[in-house]
Amino acid sequence: MVGPITFKQTVLTTAVSMALLLAGCNNQHTENSTELSSVKSETTQLSTGNQRNSIAPGIPGNDPTWAFAGKTGIGTSYEPYTDGSYQDSAENPISRVWFSLAQGIITETMFGLIHNAQLKEMQFVVTGDGFVDTEKDDTEHSIEYLHTDEFGRPLSLAYKLINKDKGGKYQIEKHIFTDPDRDALMMKVIFTAFESGITPYLMVNPHIDNSGANDIAQYDTANKVFTVNTTDKDSSVMSVKSSVDFSQASVGFVGISDGLTDLKNNGDMNWQYSATSDENQGGNVALTAQYPSPIIKAGEQQAKISFDLVIGFGSDKQISLANTDASLAAGSDKVLAAFNGEGDALGWQDYLSSLDALNNMVNTTTDNGKLLYASALVLKAQEDKTHAGALIASLSNPWGDTVSAKVGSTGYKAVWPRDFYQCAMAFLAMGDNQTPKTAFEYLEKVQVTENTPGYTGTPGWFLQKTHVDGQIEWVGVQLDQTAMPIMLGWKLWQAGVLSDTEISHWYKKMLKPAAEFLVNGGEVNLDWNHINITPLKTQQERWEEQQGYSPSTTAAVISGLISASDIANHTGDDKAAKRYLDTAKMMQSKIAKLMVTKSGLLAASSRSNSDSDQTENLPYFVRLAPNGEPNLDTKLGDNNGRGGLDQRLILDGGFLELVRYGVTDATDKTVSNTVALIDNEKLEHNLRVKYQFKAKDGSLIPGFRRYGNDGYGEDEVNGDSYAEKGQNSAGQRGRVWPFFTGERGHFELAKALKSNSLDSDSHQKLINTYVQGMETFANEGLMLPEQVWDGVGNPTRYHYKPAQGTNSATPLAWTHAEYIKLVRSMSDKKVWDNYSIVTDKLKQ
Repeated sequence: MVGPITFKQTVLTTAVSMALLLAGCNNQHTENSTELSSVKSETTQLSTGNQRNSIAPGIPGNDPTWAFAGKTGIGTSYEPYTDGSYQDSAENPISRVWFSLAQGIITETMFGLIHNAQLKEMQFVVTGDGFVDTEKDDTEHSIEYLHTDEFGRPLSLAYKLINKDKGGKYQIEKHIFTDPDRDALMMKVIFTAFESGITPYLMVNPHIDNSGANDIAQYDTANKVFTVNTTDKDSSVMSVKSSVDFSQASVGFVGISDGLTDLKNNGDMNWQYSATSDENQGGNVALTAQYPSPIIKAGEQQAKISFDLVIGFGSDKQISLANTDASLAAGSDKVLAAFNGEGDALGWQDYLSSLDALNNMVNTTTDNGKLLYASALVLKAQEDKTHAGALIASLSNPWGDTVSAKVGSTGYKAVWPRDFYQCAMAFLAMGDNQTPKTAFEYLEKVQVTENTPGYTGTPGWFLQKTHVDGQIEWVGVQLDQTAMPIMLGWKLWQAGVLSDTEISHWYKKMLKPAAEFLVNGGEVNLDWNHINITPLKTQQERWEEQQGYSPSTTAAVISGLISASDIANHTGDDKAAKRYLDTAKMMQSKIAKLMVTKSGLLAASSRSNSDSDQTENLPYFVRLAPNGEPNLDTKLGDNNGRGGLDQRLILDGGFLELVRYGVTDATDKTVSNTVALIDNEKLEHNLRVKYQFKAKDGSLIPGFRRYGNDGYGEDEVNGDSYAEKGQNSAGQRGRVWPFFTGERGHFELAKALKSNSLDSDSHQKLINTYVQGMETFANEGLMLPEQVWDGVGNPTRYHYKPAQGTNSATPLAWTHAEYIKLVRSMSDKKVWDNYSIVTDKLKQ
């Protein structure tokens, strides 16, 4: 991190470029001290006069990026369904605003659709005697939930951020939440100065409609309000207004004529531009507003200034301003109470109280249910409110602070049916029946049919990745993503969430075409993708990278077909039911031949043949067999900067899904052999999968990488983010993913149950190892990440510590879902998303 900005450190490096860019501007420096006067004499005078009604120079500003992806909090208002959808009404207005928090500040904030970002970040800049601090870089951050129960469990997604100056000169306390009755984000601020001469400035960097490259900003001096839109005629509009009037304000281009650049020059806000364009030209803009300096009175040691700040959104300026003004008029106390669900308001605490399974599940956590409650809130918050049931992967852009924001990107704010399935099953596990049903019905939107734009070929499979409105983004075929909607439908039917009539309807409309594709495959022609799919071979496995025969994909396909067979029997489609079951059994019979190596280079042990001097390697599952010939030296493809290696060298814990779903016995010898290899911590780091970390009670808990030779992560040599220079490098290394600790916990529970060894002591040991293990990976805001630092190589510019979440994506919905399912499984002493019908049918 950088330290506080001092005038002499920055002014000489910026003066020449600033003078050239701003030579035509008129402004007068304020000379505060001898030091500042001497600095000024070394620079070219930038401008003189008053620019209150002038246009900011320096278009388009610095290239825009997104914010740090390791979020410590996310939030939105809770909204109840009306007949399975979100419907605006006077009694139930829908707020379509989401926000995230990172590094002590508000980061990406969405309005409209959940992927439609409007803001990169909003923070305070603080000036004083000889310094200019940025809140993100120069303060120590803490976060807590504003609304908790007596045990400290969060009851809503309202947060308190406290950022303290490292030198003890000031403190910034912020309470952050959305207005459930309007499209607005509210922040209550309490700014405390502990010495005189401290001045706070608000800094806002908009990225309207998912891009930071074409924004236009204005400041209305009469009404003390900022507005921002894009050059598009259908642009969203963002407004920023405070309950305490700004002392002065300006708009400008980032790095050129914005307020931070201005303050770096001499510690004063000299530029006061009222607009960034008068010709509908956009760029990367920033808003800057000065607040009154807190005045410390005689005999006092501190002074405070408090105010409400609102960011309002709308489809036009009038609506945006109306939302902003109305939220300000309501005030932060009233808005927060409604957000929480206090009194007659329906809010987050009401949602939590509707989850009847949570209370029992708390007993199998090691943090008294704090992460469990947070996970319930986080999963529900990552649903779009225009397209009900659209569950996204994460409210973040991976490695966002090194990713260009010139062109809009959804990042992880999109629908993958695989992540989607994990979340829907977690909702069901914690007692929410409405959301998984609505989610299941949503899946029709992302299934390939004859009406899919631009598609020719065999229908029935589910799209790889889409926007929440169904817009196609990625078009690879992943057979597990086609099987999981069938599995989800069967589970909902068995739970009574879907009636017999409803499952029959969805079988004919959505599930049968999916099952037919799993049996027959077929020709696919969509965008770049032209391929003929022949199951069990999948074009992409669950890591969306390579084609071949995958144990985890196979587990889902077999389970999906047996689930489809059961539903088909119910509907009277006996011929299809038999075909699905026969195909599933045939697939199971081929698992060993297609995905298990007996000539493995990583054999767990060898044993002598009594009749010869030959040795026999113990068989184990490979991560992927490209051609279904696991005993050969076939290389996997290059991926994420890593060159492909012999298929027999690469381990992946995905084979455990065979046990979880009921395809393979937990005590199967090949499974046991592969587990032993996964646990081998003596493997070189590139091939090694398992790492251990210290839990809060001092014990060691396990963490696992996706697979050996994974490159989806930071560069272990120079510490760069993934593909930071615009291309993959050979030093990239995928790190530990916390949800694998949950997957392993499910396997260990299944093994204990199978061997009849689950007593009270062993049960508590499982909880302490795997439930506590996942809790160990949560950050201070109780957000679970996609990846955590494994301690290998360069700890990057962020100086990561082992078990700390990285900048890949936090919170990851899949990780929170796996935690919820693991806690439910430990509570029930039964694997939650096991399919007993799969085991039963395969034995017949």
